[in-house]
Amino acid sequence: MAKRLLKYNPHISVDCSVFGFDGKQLKVLLIERNIGGDNEDLFSDKKLPGSIIYEDEDLDTAAVRILNELTGLKNIYLSQFRSFGDPERTSNPRDKNWLERTMKMRVGRIVTVGYVALIKISRKISFESENTTARWYDVKILPSMELAFDHNLIAGEALSHIRRQVMLEPQVLFELLPRKFTMTQLRNLYDIVLGTKSDVRNFQKKMLQIEGLEQLDEVQKNVPYRAPKLYRFDKKKAKSTRNKTRKNKEDVSVGL
Repeated sequence: MAKRLLKYNPHISVDCSVFGFDGKQLKVLLIERNIGGDNEDLFSDKKLPGSIIYEDEDLDTAAVRILNELTGLKNIYLSQFRSFGDPERTSNPRDKNWLERTMKMRVGRIVTVGYVALIKISRKISFESENTTARWYDVKILPSMELAFDHNLIAGEALSHIRRQVMLEPQVLFELLPRKFTMTQLRNLYDIVLGTKSDVRNFQKKMLQIEGLEQLDEVQKNVPYRAPKLYRFDKKKAKSTRNKTRKNKEDVSVGL
């Protein structure tokens, strides 16, 4: 069977702000972009993982596909947070030339849809292209970097989105932690994301109210101090509890 020819939509793209946590710093994943060659000056800078979508795919499908193609990542937390449509966002000749070479097509104005991805930083990242490299960078240095297109703006808005989410649903932080973690690790991540300094007792009391957070009969190993208890977050249990709560509310509503 002949392979179906896929047609790009030259006016819509998705860009993913991928965040990870190494235990000390919140990191963002940036892809290195090489421009030039063939008797031109070689220029390198950084960009967020992203690309133009196909004509026949929706945005969420495109985000999953593009992130997988660029990083090899699958089954991760991915959330759409806003779109970016400044007419000047592709006006830099360097950006436009690179994009047209890469996509092998002429491009004009492009509206991009921003996604946030949260992953465990220990996950292996791989690439289809041998010319593609990526590194984790501390989010604190983002303001001093000059990223491609308007990716500084997108990454900054993605950080603001995460902070708002954490205030409302702190359980999103579990996407950044190891499968088993200590309460101190959770508190450190919470404070780094929000720029706060939490009280130890009050923080633990607040976190233990989250459905699905379980204390294990295990302690952290190979530490030079008193081994702290380990915790884990059970997504299935949390989802089941939310569904039961929603059903109970619906039943009460019907009864009224």
